[in-house]
Amino acid sequence: MSLPPLFLFIDFEFTMPENRHYPKNFFPEIIEAGIVAVEKDQIIQQFSTYIKPKAFPILTDRCRSFLNISQKKVDEGISFFELIDVLNSFKAEERGTVITWGNMDMRVLKNNCDYHGLPFPLACKQVDLSMEYKKFFGDQNQTGLWKAVQEYGKEGTGKHHRALDDALTTYNIFRLVEKDKSYLARPKPTTIGDRIDLSKIMNKYAL
Repeated sequence: MSLPPLFLFIDFEFTMPENRHYPKNFFPEIIEAGIVAVEKDQIIQQFSTYIKPKAFPILTDRCRSFLNISQKKVDEGISFFELIDVLNSFKAEERGTVITWGNMDMRVLKNNCDYHGLPFPLACKQVDLSMEYKKFFGDQNQTGLWKAVQEYGKEGTGKHHRALDDALTTYNIFRLVEKDKSYLARPKPTTIGDRIDLSKIMNKYAL
């Protein structure tokens, strides 16, 4: 018996340079991960963790301030290798779809895997929900995650730029967009004129 499709809503937070004058070899590293696993429209697992960066282990003031994250929390996090083990455990290549808001999450994950010499763990379908949202509503520019959910008259889950909260918010927007898509895809109800050939009735009773 085949397993149902698995949807992984993923958000990562990254290190960032202090300003534009950062080292030429700088690259963003994942320091927080949030994952929401969904089957049959039901959340079956939530995962949240901090990850210790290796190339640039000391967070900049800008990074700590923007993400409201402490050096201590990151230092106590798991290694990047352990994060890959978690991602591999979902076996996404067999039945999974990864959904993110924007394309940076997967790009940084791929770059971090290359740095550590590890194979990419999410060899499956990937959906950038921000682009789906943009196309669906005909927006010229991409909309930020929390602005998008507010445009639906809702509020984001928890705090913005917390990985698990953003992953949950992405899942909530996905459900709202899918609901709108299904509503628009419904055929229009037939009218009495569609069901009855009125011309035949008119001809029958014509004088």
